[in-house]
Amino acid sequence: MSHPDLKTIKFSVLDLVPVLQGHSHQQSMQNSLALAQHVESLGYERFWISEHHNMDSIVSSATVVLLGYVAQGTNSIRVGSGGIMLPNHAPLVVAEQFGTLATLYPNRIDLGLGRAPGTDQRTAMALRRDRQETVQDFPNNINELQAFFSNNNPHEAVRAIPGEGLEIPLYLLGSSTFSAELAASKGLPYAFASHFAPAHLFDALHIYNNKFTASSSLQQPYSMACVNVIAAETDEEAHVLATSLYQLAMGIVSNTRRPLQPPIATMDGIWNEPQKAMISNMLHYTFIGSKATVEKQLTDFVSKTRIQELIVVSHIYDLEARKLSYTI
Repeated sequence: MSHPDLKTIKFSVLDLVPVLQGHSHQQSMQNSLALAQHVESLGYERFWISEHHNMDSIVSSATVVLLGYVAQGTNSIRVGSGGIMLPNHAPLVVAEQFGTLATLYPNRIDLGLGRAPGTDQRTAMALRRDRQETVQDFPNNINELQAFFSNNNPHEAVRAIPGEGLEIPLYLLGSSTFSAELAASKGLPYAFASHFAPAHLFDALHIYNNKFTASSSLQQPYSMACVNVIAAETDEEAHVLATSLYQLAMGIVSNTRRPLQPPIATMDGIWNEPQKAMISNMLHYTFIGSKATVEKQLTDFVSKTRIQELIVVSHIYDLEARKLSYTI
């Protein structure tokens, strides 16, 4: 298998639909559509939206509704979830929802699946009521989803209509080795969340590539990794833009969530050394700089990971600066 490089791999987008300080929730959603239209014109492969709940900084809670909004406003780019957090939903509901999207927008819808709740424990309880999760639930729920989407289900008592017989590609998302093993055993594409959980990236990819079993949907392993990229005309400008991401990360480590803040001149005095160390560890795969700088960093990342697709998330406050980053 030849080594992938930046010219041969696919580029995609992960959007959390961030709320910007001083902007409305509606504006955040409109920004996401504007970004999707922009990256479609640049030839990006897919535009994924993640499911999060109970966060002041992110309005992607009704993920499926937003996917419909983005798919309606674009023409060719694939649109999907990065991901739907399966523990929060009955597989039948997910099959019906994505069956509806795939019926409206044929051959454009992806279903990325995660097993985290995408929120805190109390909110998870509010979403699921009293369902207790076991380790087998996620694999079982995926089997159930695959059955609903298959052509072999028309005589079952419970069917997903629409959804049945539609070839909706499934992707398993993970930040540990659990989903890597599962994706390998089921012959599904695998996407790693290295943008916030860098620790197990290489272990997970190693397991996935070495244990992969071909399936009807995928003959060879197909790995993807998500990274933070903040690109601008100059390195200095990019590092200033990156302070919005650092402030967002500060909110996570100090548990004070708030909308995405405008960039500031420096983080000195905002974070202390332990916080800075924790954040730089969490954001290990964050590539910041001019075109030349980012190209060098990404080339290195792709050659080391041997992934087939790079998923880019860019927490940049200004929409035009964000669009420019994706252009670069």
